[in-house]
Amino acid sequence: MLEKTTRMNYLFDFYQALLTPKQRSYMEMYYLEDLSLGEIAESFDVSRQAVYDNIRRTEAMIESYEKKLHLYDRFKERSALLDELEVVFDSDNQAGAKNLIQKIKELD
Repeated sequence: MLEKTTRMNYLFDFYQALLTPKQRSYMEMYYLEDLSLGEIAESFDVSRQAVYDNIRRTEAMIESYEKKLHLYDRFKERSALLDELEVVFDSDNQAGAKNLIQKIKELD
């Protein structure tokens, strides 16, 4: 569950501008503020089921955006390459560092 929450938080960061204000509010409250479905439902004066359905649909939308745009996948690749570059840089391997820098440039 923690892995899904972490993934959703990242995806939300990347794609929140594509969501409606209501979808953003539900996702923020559920994933960032860690409120329960009941607490969110009470805030919006709707049923718990309505909140649940909205969050599940929004998650599906965000996942479909990621399948098309790959922003999170590229972010993870870039982070891994930067970590590797840091190690190579510390070992004073200029050729290896240049190779990693090229890979990072190719991600964009």
